[in-house]
Amino acid sequence: MLSQIQRFGGEMFTPVLLFPFAGIVVGIAIMLQNPLFVSESLTAPDSLFHQVVHIIEEGGWTVFRNMPLIFAVGLPIGLARQAPGRACLAVMVSFLTWNYFINAMGMTWGYYFGVDFNIDPVAGSGLTTIAGIKTLDTSIIGAIVISGIVTGLHNRYFDKPLPVFLGTFQGTSFVVMIAFLVMIPCAWLTLLGWPKVQMGIESLQAFLRSAGAGGVWLYTFLERLLIPTGLHHFVYGPFVFGPAAIEGGIQVYWAQHLLEFSQSTESLKTLFPEGGFALFGNSKVFAAPGIAMALYYTAAPQNRKKVAGLLIPAALTAVLVGITEPLEFTFLFICPPLFVLHAILAATMATVMFVAGVSGNMGGGLIDTILPLDWIPMFHNHSGMIFTQIAIGLAFTGIYFVVFRTLILRFNIKTPGREDSEIKLYSKADYKARQQTPASAAKETQRGQAAGFLEALGGAGNILSINNCATRLRITLADPSQTQSDDIFKALGAHGVVRHGDAIQVIVGLNVPVVRDQLETLMNDTSLTETKSMTEAVS
Repeated sequence: MLSQIQRFGGEMFTPVLLFPFAGIVVGIAIMLQNPLFVSESLTAPDSLFHQVVHIIEEGGWTVFRNMPLIFAVGLPIGLARQAPGRACLAVMVSFLTWNYFINAMGMTWGYYFGVDFNIDPVAGSGLTTIAGIKTLDTSIIGAIVISGIVTGLHNRYFDKPLPVFLGTFQGTSFVVMIAFLVMIPCAWLTLLGWPKVQMGIESLQAFLRSAGAGGVWLYTFLERLLIPTGLHHFVYGPFVFGPAAIEGGIQVYWAQHLLEFSQSTESLKTLFPEGGFALFGNSKVFAAPGIAMALYYTAAPQNRKKVAGLLIPAALTAVLVGITEPLEFTFLFICPPLFVLHAILAATMATVMFVAGVSGNMGGGLIDTILPLDWIPMFHNHSGMIFTQIAIGLAFTGIYFVVFRTLILRFNIKTPGREDSEIKLYSKADYKARQQTPASAAKETQRGQAAGFLEALGGAGNILSINNCATRLRITLADPSQTQSDDIFKALGAHGVVRHGDAIQVIVGLNVPVVRDQLETLMNDTSLTETKSMTEAVS
C-alpha cells in the first residue's frame, strides 16, 4: 500500500513541472504592466506594448486556469500500466463527463443538494467553470480522485477481450463506456458530499490562518521530513495547488494578486498571511550552500576537489531551480539523523522569516519562483522585507554550516571524502575501468546508463512497474534479491538507492524522465525479442 501511495504521490509531480514556466511568464507580464517598472505611456490600455504584453499574459494563464483538467490528464502518464496515452484520453473524456453530470444534476435538482447553480461561478460561490462547464469547484482534489478511478478502470479493462461482434468497443472505448456509468454515481455523491467538504475546507483555512508561526513550522517540517518517503507531495500539494490554505491554492492566488500586492505598501504578511505556507523554498536557496560547504570542509584535503565536483552541481540545482534531492540524498543514507536535523532547521528558518514579516510564493528556487514572482515585482514597495529575508537566510546558511560541520566532526560521520570513506563520484577514466564488471557495462551515454540500471535491477522480467518523480526512479520488483548492490547503482551515476520490500527507488537526478523512457524502451525491446524467440522456437 505504501508503495502505491508513493507512486501516486510521485505522479502528482508530473503536472507540477508545467507551473514554473507558466509562473515566470505571468510574473514578467504582470511586472511589465506595472507603472512602477514601466513608463505610464507604455502601460496605457491603448498602447501597443500593453496590448502585446496582455496577450502574452493570457497565454501564461493557461496552466493556472485549467489546473483540475491538467492534473486529471497528467496522472495517467505514470499510473497507467500500459498505453498511457490512451489512458489520458479516457480520463479526459470521463472527467468532462463527470462535470457535465454534476452540471445537469445541479441545474435540475440543485434544491435537493442545497446548491444554487443559477449564481455566477465566482470566488466564494463554490462553483467554477471547467472547459466551459459550470460545475462544483472541487479543485485538484476532484481531478485526482476521478483520474485515479478511471486509470484503475483502464488498468483493469483496457486489454479485456470482447466477443468479435463487439470488437469495435474494445480497448479505450470499453474503458470509457464503463467510466460513463461510474461517473453517474460519482457525480451524485459529489453533489451530496462536496458542499460539506467545502465547509470543512473553510474551517481548515480559518484554523491555519490562526495557527500562525506554529502552523508554518509544522507544515514546513513535514514537507521536508517526508521527502525520502515520497509522501511530501501530499503535504504541499493541497496548499500550493489546492484549497487547503486559500481558495484556488497559494500559487494561483498569489499570481492573481501579484500586481495588487506589488503596488501596495502594506505588509505582505498582512495582505497574504497564507504565504507563510509557501516559505519552504527558502531551505532550498539558503540551506543548500551551508550543507555543501560543511560537507566540503569536513572532507580530507586530498579529496576536496572530487567532493566539490559532487556538491557544486547539487547545490546549484537546489538554489536555482529548487530540486534538493541530489544534495539531500548525499547525506541521507550516510546519517539519517542529519536529515531530521535539516527538516528542523528548515522549519525554523521559515518560521523566523514569517514572524519577521516575510510572505509570498517561495516554494521553488531563485530562477523558477523567487526572482520572477517575488523579489523583482515586490522590490519597489517591499524591499525591506526582501532584505530581511536575505539576512535571515544567510544567517541560517551559516547556522547550517556550523551545525553540520560540528556534528560531522564530533561523531565522525563518514560523509563523502572523509578519511577512508568512498566518494561516489567517478571520472570518465574510473567509469571506463569499471565497465569490465558485469553490472557496469553501461556506456557513457544516457542510454548506456539506462541499460546498466536495467541489468542491475535484475532485467526486464524482474520489473513489475516503473514510474518517476522529480529525481527518482520508483520501481516495483518481482524479486528484490535479483537486484545488485547499491554500489553498482552509484557507479552507474545514481546518487543513492532506497529499498523497501519489493519496491526500490533509484535517485538519478533531473534527467530521470529521460532515463525512465529509455528503460521502458529497453524493456519493450527485450519483451519483443523474447516473444520472437519463443515464436521461432515453436515454429
